[in-house]
Amino acid sequence: MTLDIYLSPTLLAMIGLLLGAIIGSFLNVVVYRLPLIMRSAWSNEAKLFLGMAPDKADNLSLSTPRSHCPDCGTQLKAIHNIPVLSYCFLRGRCSHCSSLISIQYPLIELLSAFLTAYILISYGLSDKGLFCLIFTYSLIALAAIDMREQILPDQITLPLLWLGLILSFFGQWTAPSDAIIGAALGYLSLWSVMQLFKLITGKEGMGYGDFKLNAAIGAWLGWQMVPIVILLSSFLGAIIGLFAIIFLGHDRRSPFAFGPYLCLAGWVAMQWGDQLSYLFNYLSL
Repeated sequence: MTLDIYLSPTLLAMIGLLLGAIIGSFLNVVVYRLPLIMRSAWSNEAKLFLGMAPDKADNLSLSTPRSHCPDCGTQLKAIHNIPVLSYCFLRGRCSHCSSLISIQYPLIELLSAFLTAYILISYGLSDKGLFCLIFTYSLIALAAIDMREQILPDQITLPLLWLGLILSFFGQWTAPSDAIIGAALGYLSLWSVMQLFKLITGKEGMGYGDFKLNAAIGAWLGWQMVPIVILLSSFLGAIIGLFAIIFLGHDRRSPFAFGPYLCLAGWVAMQWGDQLSYLFNYLSL
Protein backbone atom coordinates (compact mmCIF):
# COMPACT_ATOMS: atom_id res chain seq x y z
CA MET A 1 0.00 0.00 0.00
CA THR A 2 1.28 3.46 -0.94
CA LEU A 3 -0.26 6.68 0.32
CA ASP A 4 -1.77 8.71 -2.50
CA ILE A 5 0.35 11.75 -1.66
CA TYR A 6 2.95 13.00 -4.11
CA LEU A 7 6.09 14.35 -2.52
CA SER A 8 9.10 15.33 -4.54
CA PRO A 9 12.33 13.36 -4.02
CA THR A 10 13.90 16.50 -2.52
CA LEU A 11 11.15 16.83 0.07
CA LEU A 12 11.28 13.11 0.85
CA ALA A 13 15.04 13.41 1.33
CA MET A 14 14.62 16.34 3.72
CA ILE A 15 11.96 14.49 5.71
CA GLY A 16 14.15 11.39 5.78
CA LEU A 17 17.22 13.26 6.99
CA LEU A 18 15.31 14.94 9.82
CA LEU A 19 13.34 11.86 10.84
CA GLY A 20 16.36 9.58 10.56
CA ALA A 21 18.55 11.84 12.70
CA ILE A 22 15.90 11.92 15.44
CA ILE A 23 15.48 8.15 15.37
CA GLY A 24 19.26 7.76 15.28
CA SER A 25 19.41 9.71 18.54
CA PHE A 26 16.99 7.19 20.07
CA LEU A 27 19.02 4.29 18.66
CA ASN A 28 22.02 5.67 20.56
CA VAL A 29 19.98 5.36 23.75
CA VAL A 30 19.13 1.76 22.87
CA VAL A 31 22.78 0.93 22.11
CA TYR A 32 23.97 2.38 25.42
CA ARG A 33 21.17 1.39 27.80
CA LEU A 34 19.90 -1.98 26.60
CA PRO A 35 23.11 -3.85 27.56
CA LEU A 36 23.02 -2.17 30.99
CA ILE A 37 19.40 -3.24 31.48
CA MET A 38 20.30 -6.79 30.43
CA ARG A 39 23.27 -6.96 32.82
CA SER A 40 21.10 -5.77 35.69
CA ALA A 41 18.48 -8.42 34.91
CA TRP A 42 21.15 -11.17 34.61
CA SER A 43 22.70 -10.13 37.93
CA ASN A 44 19.37 -10.28 39.76
CA GLU A 45 18.50 -13.64 38.19
CA ALA A 46 21.85 -15.05 39.31
CA LYS A 47 21.38 -13.72 42.85
CA LEU A 48 17.89 -15.16 43.07
CA PHE A 49 19.23 -18.53 41.88
CA LEU A 50 21.91 -18.40 44.58
CA GLY A 51 19.41 -17.42 47.25
CA MET A 52 20.78 -13.89 47.55
CA ALA A 53 18.79 -10.67 47.77
CA PRO A 54 18.51 -8.99 44.36
CA ASP A 55 19.63 -5.42 43.89
CA LYS A 56 17.10 -2.69 44.40
CA ALA A 57 15.49 -1.49 41.21
CA ASP A 58 17.41 1.41 39.73
CA ASN A 59 14.53 2.39 37.40
CA LEU A 60 16.82 2.20 34.40
CA SER A 61 14.89 1.94 31.15
CA LEU A 62 15.08 3.30 27.64
CA SER A 63 13.11 6.37 28.77
CA THR A 64 14.34 6.96 32.33
CA PRO A 65 16.39 8.53 33.72
CA ARG A 66 16.91 11.47 31.39
CA SER A 67 20.08 11.60 29.32
CA HIS A 68 23.18 12.52 31.27
CA CYS A 69 26.94 12.54 30.94
CA PRO A 70 28.25 9.04 31.79
CA ASP A 71 31.37 10.54 33.38
CA CYS A 72 30.12 13.38 35.61
CA GLY A 73 26.40 12.50 35.71
CA THR A 74 25.28 16.00 34.68
CA GLN A 75 21.81 15.92 33.15
CA LEU A 76 21.85 17.08 29.56
CA LYS A 77 19.83 20.11 28.51
CA ALA A 78 17.42 19.86 25.59
CA ILE A 79 19.77 21.89 23.42
CA HIS A 80 22.48 19.28 24.03
CA ASN A 81 20.28 16.52 22.57
CA ILE A 82 19.92 17.95 19.07
CA PRO A 83 21.18 15.20 16.73
CA VAL A 84 24.60 15.82 15.17
CA LEU A 85 24.46 19.59 15.70
CA SER A 86 24.93 19.36 19.47
CA TYR A 87 28.03 17.22 19.03
CA CYS A 88 29.51 19.78 16.64
CA PHE A 89 28.52 22.72 18.84
CA LEU A 90 30.10 21.10 21.92
CA ARG A 91 33.12 20.02 19.84
CA GLY A 92 32.69 16.45 21.02
CA ARG A 93 33.00 17.23 24.74
CA CYS A 94 30.69 17.40 27.75
CA SER A 95 29.70 21.00 28.49
CA HIS A 96 30.23 20.44 32.24
CA CYS A 97 33.29 18.22 32.68
CA SER A 98 34.80 18.46 29.17
CA SER A 99 35.12 14.67 28.89
CA LEU A 100 35.12 13.31 25.36
CA ILE A 101 31.79 12.27 23.83
CA SER A 102 31.98 9.08 21.79
CA ILE A 103 32.02 9.63 18.02
CA GLN A 104 29.46 6.80 17.91
CA TYR A 105 26.64 9.25 18.64
CA PRO A 106 26.88 11.50 15.56
CA LEU A 107 27.89 8.56 13.35
CA ILE A 108 24.74 6.58 14.18
CA GLU A 109 22.60 9.70 13.78
CA LEU A 110 24.12 10.46 10.39
CA LEU A 111 23.88 6.85 9.22
CA SER A 112 20.25 6.65 10.28
CA ALA A 113 19.52 9.99 8.60
CA PHE A 114 21.03 9.09 5.23
CA LEU A 115 19.57 5.57 5.13
CA THR A 116 16.12 6.91 6.02
CA ALA A 117 16.35 9.46 3.22
CA TYR A 118 17.46 6.77 0.77
CA ILE A 119 14.61 4.44 1.73
CA LEU A 120 11.96 7.17 1.52
CA ILE A 121 13.20 8.17 -1.92
CA SER A 122 13.28 4.52 -3.04
CA TYR A 123 9.92 3.36 -1.65
CA GLY A 124 8.00 6.55 -0.99
CA LEU A 125 5.34 6.68 1.72
CA SER A 126 4.46 2.99 1.55
CA ASP A 127 4.08 0.06 3.89
CA LYS A 128 7.13 -1.55 2.29
CA GLY A 129 9.16 1.56 3.03
CA LEU A 130 7.97 1.50 6.65
CA PHE A 131 8.99 -2.12 7.15
CA CYS A 132 12.29 -1.49 5.41
CA LEU A 133 12.94 1.31 7.91
CA ILE A 134 12.15 -1.01 10.83
CA PHE A 135 14.56 -3.59 9.42
CA THR A 136 17.22 -0.92 8.91
CA TYR A 137 16.94 0.60 12.38
CA SER A 138 17.06 -2.84 13.97
CA LEU A 139 20.25 -3.71 12.08
CA ILE A 140 21.89 -0.41 13.03
CA ALA A 141 21.18 -0.99 16.72
CA LEU A 142 22.33 -4.63 16.59
CA ALA A 143 25.54 -3.80 14.75
CA ALA A 144 26.45 -1.01 17.18
CA ILE A 145 25.68 -3.11 20.27
CA ASP A 146 27.70 -6.04 18.95
CA MET A 147 30.66 -3.77 18.20
CA ARG A 148 30.54 -2.32 21.72
CA GLU A 149 29.53 -5.33 23.80
CA GLN A 150 29.84 -8.38 21.51
CA ILE A 151 26.26 -9.39 22.18
CA LEU A 152 23.18 -9.46 19.97
CA PRO A 153 20.16 -8.98 22.28
CA ASP A 154 17.19 -11.32 21.95
CA GLN A 155 15.05 -8.26 22.64
CA ILE A 156 15.80 -7.16 19.07
CA THR A 157 16.68 -10.30 17.10
CA LEU A 158 13.64 -12.36 18.09
CA PRO A 159 10.97 -9.69 17.37
CA LEU A 160 12.75 -9.04 14.08
CA LEU A 161 12.57 -12.77 13.27
CA TRP A 162 8.87 -13.03 14.07
CA LEU A 163 8.02 -9.83 12.22
CA GLY A 164 9.74 -11.16 9.11
CA LEU A 165 7.75 -14.40 9.28
CA ILE A 166 4.46 -12.53 9.80
CA LEU A 167 5.11 -10.08 6.97
CA SER A 168 5.70 -12.94 4.54
CA PHE A 169 2.02 -13.91 4.90
CA PHE A 170 1.07 -10.45 3.61
CA GLY A 171 3.27 -10.62 0.53
CA GLN A 172 6.13 -8.56 1.91
CA TRP A 173 9.63 -9.40 0.65
CA THR A 174 9.14 -13.15 0.24
CA ALA A 175 6.63 -16.02 0.36
CA PRO A 176 5.75 -17.71 3.68
CA SER A 177 7.39 -21.00 2.73
CA ASP A 178 10.60 -19.22 1.68
CA ALA A 179 10.57 -17.19 4.91
CA ILE A 180 10.15 -20.26 7.13
CA ILE A 181 12.87 -22.18 5.31
CA GLY A 182 15.02 -19.03 5.34
CA ALA A 183 14.72 -18.70 9.12
CA ALA A 184 15.64 -22.36 9.65
CA LEU A 185 18.48 -22.28 7.12
CA GLY A 186 19.80 -19.00 8.51
CA TYR A 187 20.02 -20.42 12.02
CA LEU A 188 21.24 -23.91 11.20
CA SER A 189 23.88 -22.83 8.68
CA LEU A 190 25.87 -20.78 11.19
CA TRP A 191 25.10 -23.21 14.00
CA SER A 192 26.61 -26.02 11.92
CA VAL A 193 29.72 -23.94 11.21
CA MET A 194 30.12 -23.28 14.94
CA GLN A 195 29.70 -26.96 15.80
CA LEU A 196 32.31 -27.96 13.20
CA PHE A 197 34.71 -25.30 14.48
CA LYS A 198 34.14 -26.50 18.05
CA LEU A 199 34.77 -30.10 17.03
CA ILE A 200 38.09 -29.15 15.41
CA THR A 201 39.39 -26.59 17.91
CA GLY A 202 37.43 -27.27 21.09
CA LYS A 203 36.28 -23.64 21.14
CA GLU A 204 33.02 -21.94 20.26
CA GLY A 205 33.93 -19.54 17.47
CA MET A 206 30.53 -17.85 17.21
CA GLY A 207 27.74 -16.73 19.50
CA TYR A 208 24.12 -17.83 19.40
CA GLY A 209 23.05 -14.25 18.75
CA ASP A 210 24.62 -14.53 15.29
CA PHE A 211 22.45 -17.58 14.56
CA LYS A 212 19.28 -15.72 15.57
CA LEU A 213 20.23 -12.64 13.56
CA ASN A 214 20.89 -14.75 10.48
CA ALA A 215 17.57 -16.52 11.03
CA ALA A 216 15.83 -13.13 11.14
CA ILE A 217 17.50 -12.08 7.89
CA GLY A 218 16.42 -15.37 6.32
CA ALA A 219 12.85 -14.80 7.50
CA TRP A 220 12.75 -11.37 5.90
CA LEU A 221 14.52 -12.13 2.63
CA GLY A 222 13.86 -15.84 2.06
CA TRP A 223 16.18 -18.82 1.99
CA GLN A 224 17.59 -17.83 -1.41
CA MET A 225 19.41 -14.87 0.15
CA VAL A 226 20.92 -16.79 3.09
CA PRO A 227 23.98 -18.19 1.23
CA ILE A 228 24.62 -14.78 -0.33
CA VAL A 229 24.41 -13.03 3.05
CA ILE A 230 26.80 -15.56 4.63
CA LEU A 231 29.31 -15.28 1.78
CA LEU A 232 29.15 -11.49 1.67
CA SER A 233 29.42 -11.07 5.46
CA SER A 234 32.31 -13.55 5.63
CA PHE A 235 34.12 -11.71 2.83
CA LEU A 236 33.62 -8.33 4.50
CA GLY A 237 34.64 -9.71 7.89
CA ALA A 238 37.81 -11.27 6.48
CA ILE A 239 38.86 -8.13 4.61
CA ILE A 240 38.20 -5.74 7.49
CA GLY A 241 39.65 -8.18 10.02
CA LEU A 242 42.90 -8.51 8.07
CA PHE A 243 43.09 -4.74 7.73
CA ALA A 244 42.64 -4.34 11.51
CA ILE A 245 45.32 -6.94 12.25
CA ILE A 246 47.88 -5.62 9.75
CA PHE A 247 47.40 -1.87 10.02
CA LEU A 248 45.73 -1.29 13.40
CA GLY A 249 47.58 -3.90 15.44
CA HIS A 250 44.43 -5.78 16.43
CA ASP A 251 45.22 -9.02 18.28
CA ARG A 252 44.00 -11.88 16.08
CA ARG A 253 43.27 -13.91 19.23
CA SER A 254 40.84 -11.28 20.52
CA PRO A 255 37.09 -11.91 20.12
CA PHE A 256 35.75 -10.78 16.77
CA ALA A 257 32.20 -9.42 16.43
CA PHE A 258 30.57 -10.98 13.36
CA GLY A 259 27.16 -9.35 13.84
CA PRO A 260 28.01 -6.02 12.15
CA TYR A 261 29.00 -7.82 8.95
CA LEU A 262 25.80 -9.87 8.99
CA CYS A 263 23.84 -6.65 9.44
CA LEU A 264 25.63 -4.93 6.57
CA ALA A 265 25.26 -7.95 4.28
CA GLY A 266 21.59 -8.36 5.22
CA TRP A 267 20.81 -4.71 4.43
CA VAL A 268 22.68 -4.85 1.12
CA ALA A 269 20.84 -8.06 0.20
CA MET A 270 17.49 -6.43 0.99
CA GLN A 271 18.24 -3.53 -1.37
CA TRP A 272 20.10 -5.29 -4.18
CA GLY A 273 19.36 -8.99 -3.69
CA ASP A 274 18.52 -9.69 -7.34
CA GLN A 275 21.74 -8.07 -8.55
CA LEU A 276 23.79 -10.01 -5.99
CA SER A 277 22.13 -13.27 -7.04
CA TYR A 278 22.99 -12.58 -10.67
CA LEU A 279 26.58 -11.70 -9.73
CA PHE A 280 27.11 -14.83 -7.65
CA ASN A 281 25.54 -17.03 -10.33
CA TYR A 282 27.79 -15.44 -12.93
CA LEU A 283 30.92 -15.93 -10.81
CA SER A 284 30.02 -19.57 -10.11
CA LEU A 285 29.83 -20.46 -13.81
